[in-house]
Amino acid sequence: MPIRLRFAHAGASVSLRRGGGSLIKKNEENPGSELPKVNAAPAVDLAAWLEELPPTMAQAQLLALALPRRTETFSYLQPNMQLALARRLDRRDLVEIVTQMSADDRADLFNHLTPEEQQRLLRGLAREEREDIRRLSAYAEGTAGAIMTSDYATLAADMTAHEAIELLRRKAPEKETIYRSYILDCERRLIGSIRLHELILAAADTRIEEIMDHAPVSVALDSDQEKVAQLIARYDLLALPVVDKGGRLVGIVTHDDAADAMQAETTEDFQKIATVRPFSQSVREASMGVLYRKRIFWLVLLVFGNLFSGAGIAFFEETILAYVSLVFFLPLLIDSSGNAGSQSATLMVRALATGDVALKDWRNLILRELLIALALGATMALVVFPVGLLRGGSEIALVVGLTMLLVVIIGSLAGMSLPFLLSRLRLDPATASAPLVTTISDAVGVLVYFWIATAMLSL
Repeated sequence: MPIRLRFAHAGASVSLRRGGGSLIKKNEENPGSELPKVNAAPAVDLAAWLEELPPTMAQAQLLALALPRRTETFSYLQPNMQLALARRLDRRDLVEIVTQMSADDRADLFNHLTPEEQQRLLRGLAREEREDIRRLSAYAEGTAGAIMTSDYATLAADMTAHEAIELLRRKAPEKETIYRSYILDCERRLIGSIRLHELILAAADTRIEEIMDHAPVSVALDSDQEKVAQLIARYDLLALPVVDKGGRLVGIVTHDDAADAMQAETTEDFQKIATVRPFSQSVREASMGVLYRKRIFWLVLLVFGNLFSGAGIAFFEETILAYVSLVFFLPLLIDSSGNAGSQSATLMVRALATGDVALKDWRNLILRELLIALALGATMALVVFPVGLLRGGSEIALVVGLTMLLVVIIGSLAGMSLPFLLSRLRLDPATASAPLVTTISDAVGVLVYFWIATAMLSL
């Protein structure tokens, strides 16, 4: 249910509506007025409200907030809005915000700036922040290093539980999370981890090394961010440590950043499944030119694929002229083949993405898919057979029924096999999208249909 947050000021009314992440602003009498109660709203709602304002007003309202609220709200803004405000703010105001931001968030913002804007920002930062932002922004997009943060808590193995709690109490304001701390040796190699509630429940004089997890799950710097999200979900972690080749801790990926990364990966997969070349902007914010460029490539390519269907029809022109009733069933048959293929492809793409199946499972799955497709095709053939009797008699009904059985099997096997083939070639299996599978199934379905018709009806 949508949640409305209302603020009143100088006879004006502002309504912030939270539902699906969106807010709607209404302030007709004095749209630029400062809102004295705005600090009571959640930062994520304030960020969505600011995005509805013109840039000048958004800047004024952001600067009217106290610095901690200003930073938190800025972190929730969409990247394009962050970029727009960063370019409007004075360097002093921008530096204040960036200094207070979490390490991974400021690295993301830094990567969206132009080289000139990056240098302008770096000149205003303290040396520690400069080095941290340069290091985090250097990792390749899509890797664990690109989404990790350096704001983590560390402890020594020979500390007592009491000493550890006191240290965490002092460190808490600087760290993104203290619910799990990491135990390092003298060379910063990760040797263990411990949860906060284990420290609280332990006796005050208990040594950390006695109660810590001696084999914490970790990932390498260049690990794919999708793998990171899968590990966090599998082991139900709040954060996952990232280590270099020497096993030294260099950062952590928190569960919220992993969820954002997984959402981005899923969005990209959906775009590929729809044969749309991936783009980072939201559909609402993307320009018409961007949407045109991202969609036109595959549409044009699939046009040439559909020419094979036309060539097949032209090749069997004599059969079609002799049995015109065959044309009635053509859309039904090729659509059924494409639909069966799309189902299989979508199931396999998702299963490969989540790790539910792997390349080694192909042989077992292909046999199972064959049996399932046989049952599906036989059922659909029985459904369409009576229609064939009514439209063309027993011979046409037999052709249509047999074709239905075969094209559903072919479409299903093609839809299941293409994602595996692309994975074997080290390509994204999401490229085996529904339109691509449908185009292949259509061309094959036309050839099978008229080949069967020519063979059976000429007897």
